[in-house]
Amino acid sequence: MENNTPPKSGTGFFKTCFNGVNALSGVGILSIPYALSQGGWLSLLIFLTIAIICFYTGILLQRCIDSSSLVKTYPDIGELAFGRKGKIIVAIFLYLELYLVAIDFLILEGDNLEKLFPNANFHAAGLKVGSKQGFVLIFSLLVLPTTWLRSLNMLAYVALGGVMASVILIASVLWVGTFDGVGFHKKGVPVDWSGMPTAMSLYAFCFSGHAVFPMIYTGMRNRKTFPTVSKTEVLSPVYFVHFSMDRDKYNCYEVLFYSKWH
Repeated sequence: MENNTPPKSGTGFFKTCFNGVNALSGVGILSIPYALSQGGWLSLLIFLTIAIICFYTGILLQRCIDSSSLVKTYPDIGELAFGRKGKIIVAIFLYLELYLVAIDFLILEGDNLEKLFPNANFHAAGLKVGSKQGFVLIFSLLVLPTTWLRSLNMLAYVALGGVMASVILIASVLWVGTFDGVGFHKKGVPVDWSGMPTAMSLYAFCFSGHAVFPMIYTGMRNRKTFPTVSKTEVLSPVYFVHFSMDRDKYNCYEVLFYSKWH
C-alpha cells in the first residue's frame, strides 16, 4: 500500500484537540438534558453506543487515509470503495449534511437572540427586517470571514473561542441551578420508549462534527497521536455527562431546558 505522508508543517496536538472538540461540543451538549427527559436514564446506553461507534469509525478513517496518498476526504474513500459513482454519492450526502448543519446553527442563533431581544428590528435599504431574520443575516456575515481561513493552525484559535463559549454556557447553567433558586430535584423515568427516537436523534446530533475528521487528521503534524485526539474529541460530551451525573446536576439542566421545549 502507498503511504499517505503527513505534512511537515501542520497542527499540533492541542490545536487539533481544539478543532475537534469545538466541532463536537456546544449546542449538542446542551440538548442532552432534554434528550434524557424524553428517553429516560437508560437512553444513556444509546448515547455511549453512538460515542463508541464514532470513535471506532474515526480509527477506520485513519486507516483508510493512510492506505493511499489519493485518499484525503470522505468522497475519496467512496471512490476507492465504489468508484466514481461512489464518490459522487458520498460527496452529495456529505456536503448536504454540512450545509444543513450550518443552516441549523444559524436558525438556532436567530431563535435564541430573538428571545433575548424580542423587540429588536432592523432596517436595510428601506425594508424592515424582523429580529430573527436580522440576527441570522448579521451572524452569517460575522461567520463568513472564518470560512476564508485556509490553515487549521489559524482556525484553532477560533475553535478555542468555541470551546471556551461551551465551558461558559455550562458554567452559567450550573450557576443558575446552584445559586439562583432553581435547585436540583431528583426525578426522571428509567426509560420512555415514546421519546426514544427524539433522544436518539439528539444524541447523534452531539457527534455531527464527525464529518470533519478527515480534514482534521490530514492536517495533523504528528498523525500517530490521532487515536488520542479522537478519543478526546468523541468523549468530550461523555465526559460532560459523567461530570454532571457525578455532581447530580442532571436535574438542574432538565428543569432549565424542559420549560424551553414544552
